Amino acid sequence: MEEDHRYRKAKEKVERLKAFYIHVTVYILVSILLLIINMITFDGYWWFLYPLGGWGIGVIIHGLTTFADGILGRDWEEKKIKKYLEKDRDNKH
Repeated sequence: MEEDHRYRKAKEKVERLKAFYIHVTVYILVSILLLIINMITFDGYWWFLYPLGGWGIGVIIHGLTTFADGILGRDWEEKKIKKYLEKDRDNKH
């Protein structure tokens, strides 16, 4: 039972990590494509930086939520839920 729970949690972490790596890969490929398009149509304005900047913020947030499980990840949520349940139980006695 405990082994199944640990396996599921480990599998979820691997899936989140895989999703992040796919996100970064797509970001890099699209960045290169937008750079090439911008260079071909260059009129003195590097417009490709704006979508990359916005999307880059999203990649950073995705990375933080993927690697910072202890801060606001699922483990944190479970610990907080248990804490509030214990507090509620203690207040009833």
